[in-house]
Amino acid sequence: MNDIAANIKIVQQRIHAAEKNFAKPAEPITLLAVSKKQSIENIKKAAEAGLYAFGENYVQEALSKIEMLPQLEWHFIGAIQSNKCTAIAEHFAWVHSLSSAVIAQHLNHARPPDAAPLNVCLQVNLEQSSNKAGIPPSAVLELAQLVMTLPNLRLRGLMTLPEPSANFEEQRKPFRQLARLLLDLQQAGLPVDTLSMGMSQDCEAAIAEGATIVRVGTAIFGERL
Repeated sequence: MNDIAANIKIVQQRIHAAEKNFAKPAEPITLLAVSKKQSIENIKKAAEAGLYAFGENYVQEALSKIEMLPQLEWHFIGAIQSNKCTAIAEHFAWVHSLSSAVIAQHLNHARPPDAAPLNVCLQVNLEQSSNKAGIPPSAVLELAQLVMTLPNLRLRGLMTLPEPSANFEEQRKPFRQLARLLLDLQQAGLPVDTLSMGMSQDCEAAIAEGATIVRVGTAIFGERL
């Protein structure tokens, strides 16, 4: 039987080892548990083991989980459809997958006035692959500047989902590119601080390049059936 608490401990040990190996700053890395297709029972086990941030890809699936576990911090990490913007803006604390000015404006308009601004990361398609979501690197500054004008959104940083690789140095390359893009935004005067990058198979490479949030599903919950 899959021991979620034991798995979390192993992932946390991997994170701490990578922080030590690559002399990362003392600011803690957020372990975001990717809980899509997971049961409420499994999410509760992860929360009981100390996790508080959970990432969901599908709005409808997420809403029932959020209703049952509102005390957790919920992050939307999937593709954003226009007709789902209201639900996302009303129920999530973070969005990692913003890649459109139109969607940004929809989220801003739909965010409840009594809620804190919605934390957002821009999803960057580093390979500029036509079958992948995200904006090209050349479009990052323009969209970032637009988001900064929207009062109900808080631009936090960048996210990417690179092509998988088994080679550690190859894994590091796209994460290094995303870190440089974040630095470009900072040098342009934007108050960004977040790199959402790295998953179960490559979180060490992401940490080596400055990840502040790693999105881990399989290494916590096991393979989805």
